[in-house]
Amino acid sequence: MSNYYKDNDALKFQLSHPLMKKIVALKERNYADKEKYDIAPRDFEDAIDNYDKVLEIIGEISGEIIAPNAEGVDKEGPQVVNNRVIYASGTQQNQDALTQAGVYGMALPRQFGGLNFSMLPYVMSGEIVSRADAGFANIWGLQDCAETIVEFADEDIKAEFLPRVNMGDTCSMDLTEPDAGSDLQAVQLKATEIDGQWYLNGVKRFITNGDAQIKLVLARSEDGTNDARGLSYFVADNKHDSTVKVRRIENKLGIKGSPTCELVFTNTPAKLVGTRRLGLIKYVMSLMNGARLGVGAQSVGVSEAAYQEAVAYANDRKQFGKAIVEFPAVYEMLSLMKAKLDASRSLLYETTRFVDMYKAYEGVENERKLTPEEKAEYKEYQKLADAFTPLVKMFASEYANQNAYDSVQVHGGSGFMKDYACERIYRDARILTIYEGTTQLQVVAAIRHVTTGTYLKQIREYEKQAINPEFYSFRKRLMVMTNLLENSVARVDEIKNQEYLDFQARRLVEMAGHIIMGYILIIDASRNEMFRKSAEVYLNYSEVEVRKHAAFIKTFNVESLDRYRMV
Repeated sequence: MSNYYKDNDALKFQLSHPLMKKIVALKERNYADKEKYDIAPRDFEDAIDNYDKVLEIIGEISGEIIAPNAEGVDKEGPQVVNNRVIYASGTQQNQDALTQAGVYGMALPRQFGGLNFSMLPYVMSGEIVSRADAGFANIWGLQDCAETIVEFADEDIKAEFLPRVNMGDTCSMDLTEPDAGSDLQAVQLKATEIDGQWYLNGVKRFITNGDAQIKLVLARSEDGTNDARGLSYFVADNKHDSTVKVRRIENKLGIKGSPTCELVFTNTPAKLVGTRRLGLIKYVMSLMNGARLGVGAQSVGVSEAAYQEAVAYANDRKQFGKAIVEFPAVYEMLSLMKAKLDASRSLLYETTRFVDMYKAYEGVENERKLTPEEKAEYKEYQKLADAFTPLVKMFASEYANQNAYDSVQVHGGSGFMKDYACERIYRDARILTIYEGTTQLQVVAAIRHVTTGTYLKQIREYEKQAINPEFYSFRKRLMVMTNLLENSVARVDEIKNQEYLDFQARRLVEMAGHIIMGYILIIDASRNEMFRKSAEVYLNYSEVEVRKHAAFIKTFNVESLDRYRMV
C-alpha cells in the first residue's frame, strides 16, 4: 500500500511543532465543541490524532488512486460537451474517492458539516495531493473558496453553500478576463440588480476548474466606474443553473487534468457576498494569503514528486558498472534537490503557522474583544503572514521548477520521453511561478518587508532560538549573511531611487529568504536529525547566493541601469 502521508516523516514532524498547541486551542476555542459534536476533539492530543487520521486517509487515496491515475488524466484531459465540462475519467474517480471519504471541508466550521481543522493539516493535504497529481490539486484546493463565504457572506448564503462544499461540490474563483489579468481593477463582467436579484453578464477567461458547481465571481456592480471601487463579489450556483456556458477549455502545457476555461455568463443569477464595492479591495485581497499558501503547498508537492522520481531512477540506472547515484555529479544534484525541498517545506509550514495564528485570533475577535496582549500578537502574526506568504510562493514555486528540471536531467534522455513521470512533472511545474501572482509580483509584495525591516526583525528572533551546539557554526555563518543583507539594504536605501530599488528588489528578497530558510532548517534539525544534511547543504548553497547578490549590489550604480534598459 502506497501512502503519501505515512511514507513522509517530514510531514508528521510539522504536527509536533511547539506552536501547534496554541494554534489548536485557539481554533477549537479551548475545545468548547466537545459537548456539542461527537467528532470534536476533547484536548490537544485528540485534535492531533484527528489530523493524523484524516491525513492518513488523504495520503492513501493520493498514493493508491490519484497518483496511478495521473498519467491517464494527463493524456485524456477534460472535454467540453454541450457547453459543460466533463472531467477525465481518472479525475472523476479521484473526486469520488475523496468525497466518499468525507475529507472535503477540512477547515470549515462543524456547524456546516466541516471538520474545523487548522490551516496546517489542510495545507499539508494540498502538498500530499499535489505530489500525486499537481493538476488535480487545483480541484482539491479550490475548496478554499469556501473560506471567503465563511468570512464575508451572510448566514443564508453560508447555510446554502457551505454544506455543499463539505459534500464535495466543486468550487472556482472567477476573476480574470481577456483584458483583466494581473490588473483585476479592469474587470468588466457586469452585475445588475433587478428587483433585489443580481444577474451576471460577460466573459471570464483562464478560470481554473471553470465549470465548478459553486462559483465566486468578481463583477462590476457600479455603473460609470472603471476602477476597483466599482467591483463587488458574488456567489453563483452553477449546479442547479445552466446560464454559464463553457466556450472552451484551454490547451495547456501542463496540469492538463485541471480544466482552465473561458466562460460566458448570460443573465446568471447570483448573490452578493458581503458589501458592494469591496469585491477587489477587501474580499479578493483577503484570499491572497490562502492562494499563496495553496500554490506553495502545490509547489512543495511537485518538488517531492520530482525528487522521488530522480532518486528512484538514480538508484536503478547502472552506468560503467555501478548505479549513477554513486557518481558525485549525480549525488550532489540529488542532495541539493533534497535541500531545496526541505527548505521550501520548512518555509511553507512556518508561514502556515503564522496564517493559522492570525486567522484564529480573527475568529476569536468576532466573538469577543481581544485582550491587549492578544491584539498585539494578532497584529504581529498578521504582519508575518503578509510578509511570508509572497516569500513562500516565490521560493517554493521556483524550487519546484528547478527540481523538476533536475529530475529530468538525472533521467538523461529517458526523462525526455513520455514513458517517465518526470516529463509530466516538468510540464506541470512550469505554471507554478506564474499563476496566483508571478514570481515578479511576489517580489513586489515582499520588498517592502525587506526595506521596513519585517524580515530582519524575524531573523533576529530566529537568532535567539535555542539550537543544538553542533549548529553554532551554522548560525555564525547566517549572522554574517545577515550583515551582508543589512549592508545591501542600506546601500539601496541611501541611493533613494525607486527604479534602482525595483531593479535590486529580487536580489534583496532572495537574500532575506535564503537566510530565513537557513535558520528554520537548523531549528528543525535541532528538533530532528533527519534535517541535518539538508541544513548543511542548503547553507552552503545559500551562502554563495547571498554573497553573489551582495557583491552585485555593492558595485552596481544607478547609471548602470542604462545597459539593461530595452528602450
